[in-house]
Amino acid sequence: MERMTAETQRLEGRHRAVLDKAEQLAGEAARLRGELGDCEQTELPLVESMEDAEARRADAESALAAAEDRRRSAESDAHAAEARVEALALALDEARSRAGAERLSAVDGVLGTLLDLVATDEGYEAAFEAAAGEALSSVVVASEAAGRQALATLAAEELSGSVLALYHRGETPALPVEGRALRSHVRSTRPEVEALLDVLIGGVAVVDDLDEAVDLALARPAATVVTVAGDRFAPGGWRLGAAGAGVTGAALDTARQRASDARAAVERAASAHADARSALEEARRAEAEVSRRLDDNDGRMAAAADGLQRVESERRDALTEAEALAAHLAETAERRERDLGRVAELEAELPRLEAAEADLAERGRRMAEDREAIEQQARQVGNQRADLDVRSAGLTERRSFLATRLEATEERLARTAAERDAASARREELDRRGIALDRLATVVTERHAVVNERLEDLRARRRRQSEAARAVAEELDQTRRRRSSVEKELLAVREKLQRTELDDAEIKLRIETATETLRRDHDCEPATAMAAEAPPLAEGTTAVARARELERDLRLMGPINPLALEEFEALNERHEFLQAQLDDVKQTRRELGKVIRAIDEEIVSVFAAAFADVAANFEHLFGTLFPGGVGRLRLTQPDDLLATGIEVEAKPSGKNVKKLSLLSGGERSLTALAFLFAIFRSRPSPFYVMDEVEAALDDVNLHRFLELVAEFRNDAQLVIVSHQKRTMEAADCLYGVTMQPGGSSKAVSEKVGAGS
Repeated sequence: MERMTAETQRLEGRHRAVLDKAEQLAGEAARLRGELGDCEQTELPLVESMEDAEARRADAESALAAAEDRRRSAESDAHAAEARVEALALALDEARSRAGAERLSAVDGVLGTLLDLVATDEGYEAAFEAAAGEALSSVVVASEAAGRQALATLAAEELSGSVLALYHRGETPALPVEGRALRSHVRSTRPEVEALLDVLIGGVAVVDDLDEAVDLALARPAATVVTVAGDRFAPGGWRLGAAGAGVTGAALDTARQRASDARAAVERAASAHADARSALEEARRAEAEVSRRLDDNDGRMAAAADGLQRVESERRDALTEAEALAAHLAETAERRERDLGRVAELEAELPRLEAAEADLAERGRRMAEDREAIEQQARQVGNQRADLDVRSAGLTERRSFLATRLEATEERLARTAAERDAASARREELDRRGIALDRLATVVTERHAVVNERLEDLRARRRRQSEAARAVAEELDQTRRRRSSVEKELLAVREKLQRTELDDAEIKLRIETATETLRRDHDCEPATAMAAEAPPLAEGTTAVARARELERDLRLMGPINPLALEEFEALNERHEFLQAQLDDVKQTRRELGKVIRAIDEEIVSVFAAAFADVAANFEHLFGTLFPGGVGRLRLTQPDDLLATGIEVEAKPSGKNVKKLSLLSGGERSLTALAFLFAIFRSRPSPFYVMDEVEAALDDVNLHRFLELVAEFRNDAQLVIVSHQKRTMEAADCLYGVTMQPGGSSKAVSEKVGAGS
């Protein structure tokens, strides 16, 4: 009763604790549902912000691409302008050098070359060069004295050059009526040179078409006609094509101005490109920030959902445990009430039983004379009755145990029904979440790239969560094992209590049996038997001690078993069955021994044949890969092929070593390849996979390895992982993995031609 009271108090405390925990879990579940709802409300604005950020980023990328194109175009124009400036400057310097302008620059009255003093309209540079001819690179002097001094300077230094004097006042040639005047498209940077230009090109006509120029030259043989393209028709001869590249000082200045404008355009394009890049980076940062916030919200939502699921599961478990504890508590209270009633009955019965025991002792003394006469028959009947009572008690105990099992089974069925209802509710919740997931499918597709970038991080987090889940599962298993052990201890205590109750019932039954035996067999009441005169006893021996001795002798003799013959027949039949089974096992063992010996013989035969083939192919392939070398395979235990090992001996040409440990890395790799391909040749396969097997090979050994691969490629498919260029060149198809900037990795393949 004390143990039951303590157990009741413990169960009540546990029941209150479980109910408190269920209430706390219900509050936690409500909080997690609110947090999950907040996350779902926050997710839609974040998704819209993500779409806006992606649109801004796409616009920024388009603007950056356009700015990049404009910058490249401006740089190309700037390079072209700078190249023209350099070409014009070189041509102008060369023309000045031919005219001796550098040596004549110190002479008084020298104005410069004609190239430096004239400017032409755009598109007429070639026509002016064709019309001016050699005078284009001549040095212009202001007076006759300056011209004489310039000529003297050139003659003194033995230099060649040409001089044009401004003092010349020749007649301006007449312009043909059919053509345009070239002079109207040419002007001088100094007024005093205008008259010289009138003399040089005043009568030159310029036309657009070559046929028109030819017609005009034929009509006016004495006239000079040029085309815009630079063709010249003069009395001294006709010439097609420009003689120069439109080199003048003004053209050089124009080219420099264009180059300066192009550089300014490049700077503007570069500034616009930098602004577009800054805008793109800002858009990417904004997109990353929105993505981070969306990921954080998803993480909180997933954590809230997982936490809610965990809390709901714990709450259901707590409620189930509370129900089980309540049922157990009610059962314990009921048993306690029954036990209290039983204790009261026993306490009330105890004085009567004690008085009866004293009366029985007195009557036992009186019954001693008759006891020996009826003792044998009483023992037989009592033993039979005791055996039947023990069997009845065993059946009663078995019935009680089955009733307990039935209650436990019904309890588990009720808990299973509750779990089924919870699973149904969970399924409905999953259906609603599935609908929500369908609505989010478009968003998930757009965020696929971001998810791929975070995939590795999530996998790491998942591994950590899995490890934590495994730790929690292990702790739960330990708790369950402890609970199982405690339940076993409780079951043992219950069984012990039941056995005690059975012993008590057995004692009562024996008393009642003895009373009934006296009444039936001796027609005597227990009081009369107790009052009967006791038989004579030896000195120093009491009646109780004598009775105990006689009972001990009876126990040593043992009860009479009327079913001994049937039990012997059953045991004999069981012995014959086991003997037959043993004979069957021995026969099976002998047959298995024969099968094992046959398999061992087959293994030895197959291994010997395979070793012979591999050894022969290894020697041949080793000689191919190591010209002049010797290699062979040797068995460590030739007499026991089931336990033997294989040693590889390799002796390259020029080395007196056989152990692989004394070879270089490349030689060991090549020896291993020889052994590998020897196995391939002995036992072919449809395909082979090798991972960087030629990494340690030099060029010569790599060439031998590729020749070996070429022999096998006709009979099988070889998949080789390699970083060697020559190995890749020998392949029929290449596969690789690449990653684009800002994207995910992808596999690429390329077919290689048979001759490449």
